[in-house]
Amino acid sequence: MTSRIPDELRDILTQTPELRDSCLVGGCVRDWLLGLPVKDFDVEVFGVSYEQLAAALKHWGWAELVGRAFGVVKLRTRGGLDVDFNLPRRDSKVAPGHRGFAVEYDPAISFRDAAARRDFTINAMYFDPRRAQLLDHFGGQEDLRRGILRHTSEAFVEDPLRVLRGMQFAGRFDLRPAPETLALCRKIKGTFRELAVERVGEEWTKWARKSRRPSAGLRFLAEAGWLEHFPEIESLLRTPQDPDWHPEGDVFTHTCHCLDALVRQPEWEVADPESRTVYMFAVLAHDFGKPSTTKTTLKEGRERIVSPGHEEAGGPLAAAFLERIKAPTGIRQRVIPLVTNHLAHLRTITDRSVRRLAKRLAPENIDGLGLVIRADQYGRPPHPRVEPDGLVALRAKAAVLRVRAAAPKPILMGRHLVQLGMAPGKQIGAVVAAAFEAQLDGKFSDLGHALKWLAEESRLELPKEVIKSLTTPRA
Repeated sequence: MTSRIPDELRDILTQTPELRDSCLVGGCVRDWLLGLPVKDFDVEVFGVSYEQLAAALKHWGWAELVGRAFGVVKLRTRGGLDVDFNLPRRDSKVAPGHRGFAVEYDPAISFRDAAARRDFTINAMYFDPRRAQLLDHFGGQEDLRRGILRHTSEAFVEDPLRVLRGMQFAGRFDLRPAPETLALCRKIKGTFRELAVERVGEEWTKWARKSRRPSAGLRFLAEAGWLEHFPEIESLLRTPQDPDWHPEGDVFTHTCHCLDALVRQPEWEVADPESRTVYMFAVLAHDFGKPSTTKTTLKEGRERIVSPGHEEAGGPLAAAFLERIKAPTGIRQRVIPLVTNHLAHLRTITDRSVRRLAKRLAPENIDGLGLVIRADQYGRPPHPRVEPDGLVALRAKAAVLRVRAAAPKPILMGRHLVQLGMAPGKQIGAVVAAAFEAQLDGKFSDLGHALKWLAEESRLELPKEVIKSLTTPRA
């Protein structure tokens, strides 16, 4: 493990007298043991004051004293390495909420007592770079090996955010919660309202962006009883589906399979972080509309379970969920059209329908929709993982029309109308909008034919000077 410490950080830790009792801790140690690349380094420093720590680190680069209240110094080294140094502390719960703690630095605290204040055993391991020694007081390495998520101490109940951290850790590392940890989560279920919505959103975003088995995170919340705080997801539990189409079970089970199928798609693995988040939330929410639309009907002499209109019904529910977790506007704008159009491949595919689909999806695109459709299709075991014929046809048609990666752009623009003599104003906007609708319908595909269409479209009631410009032969 010592060999994986960057040379610059190793020099800082071994050549700074004030850091003689310091250890790497938390996520970097956990990820090393998992064989994962490490980007964030945290060092806990024992036996010194905050002022002594800050002064010592200034010799190695820019020390940012942003966390005095929590004993944190952020160091940007001359080589561009970012490292968080923090002092061990004893926290006392004095008020509700994530910030309701009285913080007291304790340089003399033992490694074991310091580790006990951390949330999970997998995050409570220290690595001493001088002795090349792993300090694992609570069995975190064994829990990692066995795939178990276990709280470190009874102090877990003081911070309800730890339940949501458990959700994203379970999804990121494919962990199953220890029964005693679930019991503590259920015990503090009523403290959810203490959490700032921004912190809730941060944990959901980490789950969406980093999970390798996202279903493990959802099942963690279900077993902990915390899905009641997310009713759009809780309502998926026990919502039935037709066994011919969905032999895997209810809508919650289907959604879990779909999420796991999404992260196995190569396009998702190479997507940028925001797009990963968008596609994960879209698959999570794609069937939010089913609980309110599902019914049993008689079809061809058999009782069938159907959910007519669940696409449209899911849009407002997805919007409500994303609003409550304060997802950024850009993410919401991309997720909702994916939810409300995830069955587009089952409809008749024409030039007109594909152009209009691309427009409805904006700022998302048909390639992104394909990821959601495939995840939906692949989330129905034991049905085979085969790309739907309708999606193949949709992508092919979109490629021909050049709208796979982006919505069509208007050919006729306001500047063209101004050049024809139309005064700027509301009428220009109305004409441009009508022209774009005609373009989507396939009435024209270049500017020349757009102007010809404009000349022939009497319902637009264009000014006389514009009509004259359109009908006068060009030299």
